[in-house]
Amino acid sequence: TGTITGAARLLGYSQPAVSQHVQRAEARLNVPLVTRVGRSVRLTEAGTVLARHALTIASALEAASGDLADLAGLRTGTVRLAAFPTASSTIVPRLLARMASEHPGVRVNYVEAQPPEAVAMLREGSIDLAITFSYPGDRSDPHVDSANGLGSETLFTEDTVVVLAAGHPLADQPSVDLAGLSDERWIAGCPRCRGHLLAVCELAGFAPAIAFETDNASAVINMVASGLGVAMLPRLALVAAAVPPGAVIRPHSPASARSIHLIANDGARRVPSLAATSRVLHGLDGNDWGLVTV
Repeated sequence: TGTITGAARLLGYSQPAVSQHVQRAEARLNVPLVTRVGRSVRLTEAGTVLARHALTIASALEAASGDLADLAGLRTGTVRLAAFPTASSTIVPRLLARMASEHPGVRVNYVEAQPPEAVAMLREGSIDLAITFSYPGDRSDPHVDSANGLGSETLFTEDTVVVLAAGHPLADQPSVDLAGLSDERWIAGCPRCRGHLLAVCELAGFAPAIAFETDNASAVINMVASGLGVAMLPRLALVAAAVPPGAVIRPHSPASARSIHLIANDGARRVPSLAATSRVLHGLDGNDWGLVTV
């Protein structure tokens, strides 16, 4: 349920233009696609069936656009990209710099979004590519969705580490057994990171007492440095946020990791500007990410 005005705003069209497109589609297909419910509209059964095919249709149009652009070569193009917050200060700047150097005619429009929101934007057609992450066993993992025309490529995998105050009794250990932190107060990250923390601590035999939660990696590290608790972060977060003198970073056991993905519609690889962006991302190595070694 929604409104024609809301759909028009999302698509970047006027309300009358969207209404005309709906009316033309209904006339051509000879079935009603929407029905009014008060001031809103709702898809009919026929409208729902057509909506399921929308992403496939969009992918086919992208592929056709790619074939035509190939005739002229990659001189111009626009890439609409979304990525999670930590990537904004690590992966994305390196990508933008490399794209400006290697493909100066391609414009990259960037927006920040957590993985679930980025995947939703892909399905809506408001972006072309999404840089996301997933943890092993994540039941909400959206990175394989071939039924809806989405494809995923893994860019790299990174370990997680624990963050301790410099004066913590285990700070001098080269590696930390998580069971030794069972009585500590924990500072958790985003909802998916929090879920991973719970799963790893369960493997270590305890349920962590979460005192604070924040999506801001810098805030997590500084809260630890202030003695407010301990935390678990992926290594990429240590690049995005400087580690102050009052905190130390240690590997842990049981070990854990997360994967960084590039998600796109199935037709994206045939669009030159999108294929070029994918190649640049895959061409960046660990030194480009600046991953911290502890």
